Amino acid sequence: MKKNWKTAGTSHSALKYVNSVITSMAKLYFLGGENVVKRDSREINEVAFRDAAEAPRVVVFPWARASFDKTYKRRQRLFDYFTNLGASTVDFADYSDTFEEINRKVECSDLIYLTGGLTSVLVERLQNKGVDRLLRRYAGVVVGRSAGALALGKNCVITRNRNKPTTLMIKGLRIVDFSVKAHYKPSKDDELKRLSKEEKIYAIPERSALVYDNGALSFMGDVYLFWNGEKIRAD
Repeated sequence: MKKNWKTAGTSHSALKYVNSVITSMAKLYFLGGENVVKRDSREINEVAFRDAAEAPRVVVFPWARASFDKTYKRRQRLFDYFTNLGASTVDFADYSDTFEEINRKVECSDLIYLTGGLTSVLVERLQNKGVDRLLRRYAGVVVGRSAGALALGKNCVITRNRNKPTTLMIKGLRIVDFSVKAHYKPSKDDELKRLSKEEKIYAIPERSALVYDNGALSFMGDVYLFWNGEKIRAD
């Protein structure tokens, strides 16, 4: 992966959220997308894991698919990947768990990982189980991949494709006060510029990430800000 990692300057108001009314205690990694089989965002995950702990305890929320928890076929793949990244334990929060069981898993973790899949399904399930409340007071590291990244934002931007004839703006968990577009490609620029007249949108390609840390933003790879109908490189 091209190492083009940048930290937002404090003088750029569009890239700084210190005075935001929405704050997160966690350090958040918004990952635009990854081929987990190829592990093509390994370097980003390595940084996130090191930020969490020397040998982090990881809890995974695989709730973004139509099927639930124990039928999640990619469970072993993630377990092997995260163990290879240095995790001391990899636990999975099952949708059938009680709130108390989920809370215990979260409290015993250093890093929360939200998988990709169907954004609307993930947001609804996280809210139904009260995980959004846990995320707001979590003090570790949170990695959201694809749908997991979208869910953390103010609104989730899902642009048109062959499976979705219209662009969707789904209300996110609003852990931060900006909206997110994952799997960004320049072919969506006109649509994102139009939407950005109402919303501040960070567009994150696959194998790139936006990092939110106590109001400051930094970038791993190429990330773009769409705001007031304009597109600028986030650097």
